[in-house]
Amino acid sequence: MTDLTKVRNIGIFAHVDAGKTTTTERILKLTGKIHKIGEVHDGAATTDFMEQEQERGITIQSAATTCFWNNYRFNIIDTPGHVDFTIEVYRSLKVLDGGVGVFCGSGGVEPQSETNWRYANDSKVARIIYVNKLDRLGADFYRVVAQVKDVLGAKPLVMVLPIGREAEFVGVVDLLERKAYVWDDSGNPENFEVKDVPDDMKDDVETYRAELIETALEQDDDLLEKYLEGQEPSVEEVKGCVRKGTINLSFFPTYCGSSFKNKGVQQVLNAVVDFLPDPTEATPQPEIDLEGNETGGYAIVDPDKPLRALAFKIMDDRFGALTFTRIYSGKLIKGMNVLNTATGKNERIGRMVEMHANDRTMIDEASAGDIVALVGLKNVQTGHTLCDPDNPATLEPMVFPDPVISVAVAPRDKANAEKLGVALGKMVSEDPSFRVEVDEESGETILKGMGELHLDIKVDILRRTHGVEVEVGKPQVAYRETITQPVTDSYTHKKQSGGSGQFAKIDYTIEPLESGSGFEFESKIVGGSIPKEYIPAVEKGFKTSLDRGPLCGFPLLDFKVSLTDGGFHSVDSSAIAFEIAAKAAYRQTMPKCGPQLLEPIMKVDVFVPEANVGDVIGDLNRRRGMIKSQDSTPTAIRIKADAPLSEMFGYIGDLRTFTSGRGQFSMEFSHYAPCPRNITEQVIEEVKEREAAKKK
Repeated sequence: MTDLTKVRNIGIFAHVDAGKTTTTERILKLTGKIHKIGEVHDGAATTDFMEQEQERGITIQSAATTCFWNNYRFNIIDTPGHVDFTIEVYRSLKVLDGGVGVFCGSGGVEPQSETNWRYANDSKVARIIYVNKLDRLGADFYRVVAQVKDVLGAKPLVMVLPIGREAEFVGVVDLLERKAYVWDDSGNPENFEVKDVPDDMKDDVETYRAELIETALEQDDDLLEKYLEGQEPSVEEVKGCVRKGTINLSFFPTYCGSSFKNKGVQQVLNAVVDFLPDPTEATPQPEIDLEGNETGGYAIVDPDKPLRALAFKIMDDRFGALTFTRIYSGKLIKGMNVLNTATGKNERIGRMVEMHANDRTMIDEASAGDIVALVGLKNVQTGHTLCDPDNPATLEPMVFPDPVISVAVAPRDKANAEKLGVALGKMVSEDPSFRVEVDEESGETILKGMGELHLDIKVDILRRTHGVEVEVGKPQVAYRETITQPVTDSYTHKKQSGGSGQFAKIDYTIEPLESGSGFEFESKIVGGSIPKEYIPAVEKGFKTSLDRGPLCGFPLLDFKVSLTDGGFHSVDSSAIAFEIAAKAAYRQTMPKCGPQLLEPIMKVDVFVPEANVGDVIGDLNRRRGMIKSQDSTPTAIRIKADAPLSEMFGYIGDLRTFTSGRGQFSMEFSHYAPCPRNITEQVIEEVKEREAAKKK
């Protein structure tokens, strides 16, 4: 049985390029999990095992690994920093008890670290801060600490001070112990000496130490009172207070070092043990009913309670589907049956593995507080709860943002067409922020995602991992058409070619309706000028025509046809004749009704730093956007606007440029609105070109 007080489930998160993956590599080396360090820039890091990650030098999907430090077991998840993959950070933080926020010593608090920090606040995850890359030019520990206060509105608790700056950085001073840890230049993390505090740092050390003790003792009134009376607390008492304050998010212990040069990482590992919560101390997960309302119950971390586990990530690899699962309470034993509350079906637990990046160790049982991967579960998706069939409950599910961009893909040939469906099915189950739809009008497969890099990598995964070659189209907009003027008209269908002929005459009025009304048909025939049995055929003729509008062939919305009069022939008239008459009448009259092109308007929600509001609003106006509101939030300004979808392609890139990557946006469909004339002419030209290309 694992002693839960000796388990730490932690995630490492930061802005892209602050050194998360390098820090993870150093932790694995120090804990004896790997013997040779792999570097990210060589594409050899242990946790970056996808080809796409090795080439681009970025982390795309979270990797899980387990290691031991001083008899404590760490389950570590290395998360991506790039904004298109924040979904990975979000779902990792959801199942972790603590986190290490890595900040670059020269870059400081960067935009993506703000987003990840916000996610961690939402998930109430205790964190320690690690300021990395202090050996770099322009690195300044004290500046980064000030930014954590100003930009994140958080309270850093400085635990160590750096010795030397930039290239002269040699080690750290532990404030509580008043000891200096100095590394040599061999690059070995084990090669350090413990010395006295350098003379030129003594004053700073005492100032920061006093601040550290006062802040920590606010967690314990008795100790604070004694301290104010002049009684110095022991190091253990201070550590107890720091742990308490870290777990209740009062402050964040702050460390520094250079992972690449192997300096200062041990202190971070000790801090994880000393200050981050074990699974029993973290905020327990609320249980909900099937409607999503909280039941008041909590999944308390205890191996003897009924099983509660959350599937937080699905990964497909050469051995089949792996479902990463965090066990909150109870035990998972190989061969047992569990209930999936989302599908209502039972699943049998086959193989269970403990993951180390993409290597695995088979295990027979796991219990509360563990993170394991289950092999071969068929119907489990991200966010599903696995529980005891006799004592069911659902854990609070994850909420995923809607995709904002789409492209059409087509398989190169028939062999690829068969593989495409299977590959996309696997990719959608792995990544809930990636969606696939088939356009009913064109029959194209549409991929939707969180950004252009996101879709770029998905197409790359299709090609490499699944061996599917696809052609990628330009992003498309689904336009619609409507009419603006009523017209009364008449049409006669006559056909005589030996034997019985065809005859149908209809008089009708076509008029525009309110937006959103759809298609309406009314017969005003009195006195039998058209027999009753032929009237449904007239309606059918108009209804089957509305898929192609008179302007560009987009579906036609919101109009009414009233049948006023007509004529028939006792021999030559038939239902088919009246249906043909109605179709021809549609083609004859619609162009006279003032047809108009409609475009989809999106609700756009943008978060930007205060300094960039003017630029962003100016840009939205240029994109024909209508600004609806502007509100302040603690970290940014929120702008709400309506803008046409056709103008929003490539927006994320421009927004990042205006805001140095700090801006974020989401958008969803709102309504259809009339297109300006110049846009209509442009679309008509494009449609003509496409038709001509097809004929060739």
